[in-house]
Amino acid sequence: MSFTNFDSRHFSVPEKIAVNAALASLELAFSEKVANLSATERQQYGSVNEQNKLIINKVKSFHDTQPTLNSPDIDWAEFNSDFDTREFLQTAILRLQSLIDGLGNAKILHDYDNYQASLTDYDFAKYKASTSAAGFQTKVSEIAQFFTGGARPPSAATPTP
Repeated sequence: MSFTNFDSRHFSVPEKIAVNAALASLELAFSEKVANLSATERQQYGSVNEQNKLIINKVKSFHDTQPTLNSPDIDWAEFNSDFDTREFLQTAILRLQSLIDGLGNAKILHDYDNYQASLTDYDFAKYKASTSAAGFQTKVSEIAQFFTGGARPPSAATPTP
């Protein structure tokens, strides 16, 4: 049988409610802090590359260890706030990205399970249609439209969740 329940870690209703509440809480916590930049603004401000991060870190280090060398033209309280916020956001992004990667991988496994079960059901419908069982020919015709490019047997089809 092609359907294997490869990943059977399903969410209960209380777990779904808890996850949605946690996401709503995060959305609320970040609502006043997130920025929505246009494509032009993203290009204008760009992204600080690794080399420029080293410059920022070196300036921060000099600021912290040798404040007599600080430029009087810089609002150092704002610089420190920007620096701290940037570090906090980077850590949050890394943690969220790790969750996103894990959720994406879990979704792939559930998609695979659904696809394999669908192929098994399609094979069953084709079998029943061949025995002239009522309703199965319509089901086979409706599903067959998704198999293009030749008549490959479903078991040989490459899963594309």
